Amino acid sequence: MATIGFIGLGNMGAPMAANLIKAGHIVTGYDLVPAALEALTKAGGKTAASAAEAAKGATIVITMLPEGRHVRDVWLNQGGLIEAVTAAKPLLIDCSTIDVDSARAVTAAAEAAGLAMLDAPVSGGTIGAHNATLTFMAGGSAEAFAAAKPVLQAMGKNIVHCGGPGSGQAVKICNNMMAAINIVGVSEGFLLARKLGLDPRILYDVCSTATASSWALNTYCPEPGPAPAAPSNRDYAPGFMTKLMVKDVRLSQAAAAASGVPTPLAAAALALYEQAMDAGYADKDFSAVFRWLEGQKRG
Repeated sequence: MATIGFIGLGNMGAPMAANLIKAGHIVTGYDLVPAALEALTKAGGKTAASAAEAAKGATIVITMLPEGRHVRDVWLNQGGLIEAVTAAKPLLIDCSTIDVDSARAVTAAAEAAGLAMLDAPVSGGTIGAHNATLTFMAGGSAEAFAAAKPVLQAMGKNIVHCGGPGSGQAVKICNNMMAAINIVGVSEGFLLARKLGLDPRILYDVCSTATASSWALNTYCPEPGPAPAAPSNRDYAPGFMTKLMVKDVRLSQAAAAASGVPTPLAAAALALYEQAMDAGYADKDFSAVFRWLEGQKRG
């Protein structure tokens, strides 16, 4: 049993913290939204008035925040969390999806203070967060990973050490870039099939066992109907919101530009998601790009 400080109790953080409580850990959480703190209390956790208070006395401190600037702010700046916990020397884990440079900067600051830290972003969306089936992509030392793994296993089923600091974030942005491209491809296939007079169920049954088979098709099919658990059958309730996918693909494009890597499909997919977001699908699941494409006319 660990004593855990958990900062960031949003759509992902809240169920992750709840699963830690179910596993028998003592969790004290902090979030800017009062309703999130109330939900943690109902789940059996404790609440704090600040990030530093949530981390006080913890053996592990976890953050789950929206962007790199928030992570830097909490750990290094106004939150000053690294400075606040240095004496107690807890293991630090950031599960946010952020840019690689921010992850490495925060880890370097932690290590300079004598603390072990992992960047451990997740994949699996809110469904995986609720069901404790997330995939964790961890970057950091082997020792930090070994110490964190038992706690991460309370929230996920695939826990992978990807390498040194920042490597978890690198894997995550590559993964989400590919997922974004795949969903667009499946969407286009089903829209073409409609115009050709095909039954989408038949297309699904064939393609899900043929060369088009993929997670984007088999599990997350953007056409309503064929994949019962997909967000498309819940009016595209997330899942993983379009605005978050836009954020992640933008991160991939910044990394690609800095690395000199050509990613034309990702760039094209990003443009489509940005247009879908601007058209009112920002808070819908990213597979709602299907619904946006459905309303477009070929130029």
